[in-house]
Amino acid sequence: MLDASDLEKQTPSEEPTSSEEPGVETRRWQIDARVLSDLIIGLSDGLTVPFALTAGLSALGSTKVVIYGGMAELIAGAISMGLGGYLGAKSEEESYLATLSQTTALTTHSPQTTHATIRTLLSAYALPPHLSDPLTTHLSQPPHATAFLMRFQHSLPPTPPPSRAFICALTIALGYFCGGFVPLLPYFFVDKEAVRQGLCWSVGVMVAALFLFGAGKTVLVAGFEGWRGRWRCVKAGLQMVVVGSAAAGAAMALVVLFRRIEGAS
Repeated sequence: MLDASDLEKQTPSEEPTSSEEPGVETRRWQIDARVLSDLIIGLSDGLTVPFALTAGLSALGSTKVVIYGGMAELIAGAISMGLGGYLGAKSEEESYLATLSQTTALTTHSPQTTHATIRTLLSAYALPPHLSDPLTTHLSQPPHATAFLMRFQHSLPPTPPPSRAFICALTIALGYFCGGFVPLLPYFFVDKEAVRQGLCWSVGVMVAALFLFGAGKTVLVAGFEGWRGRWRCVKAGLQMVVVGSAAAGAAMALVVLFRRIEGAS
């Protein structure tokens, strides 16, 4: 039995627990993995497609054409990407609710099938019969059966997650617009007829941005430890540069080709 003095002596030992509270609060503010994934989707498309478009439009020889065409593509592309993200998130929610409804109906109206399904799922863990039998019976009850089947049969959370369709749409759209505005920015600082200079600046900025994006994405996903990790980051950065440069080169070549065909006709 502990008396009051013993409890007072143990009180200081609780201080580390309270000192760890800030750490817990800090972890709560970390970026959600799904938000980060949506941001990467928007940025990767935004850094590639508008860059190719502005590089192609630069062959027309006017910075106004590049800026107006680039801004129109940015706005339309951001809306399209955001709408696609919204519809995709809504489809995930509808699919989850349909699966939850089917699982609830199964556990309510087919207890024998539920019992057999749970037994099959538990058999993968090679539990001895004196453990698996009562555990299967316990988990087959309605309060637990639905949650267990959602988690272990369908690999879904047992309770409906909060709707993230709007956040998904906004994150992808903003990522696309911000990424696509990078190659367009240099054209605002050159003369109307100095489109070649704007293109050179845009290419330089985009090579750096594509490399940093590819390397940074890999750092967030796989880390940066060891020479293998560093090489993986460099490789991912170079891959983004190659893909973006190829898209921009193809767009510019097509514009030049179309102008020559038009001139020949």
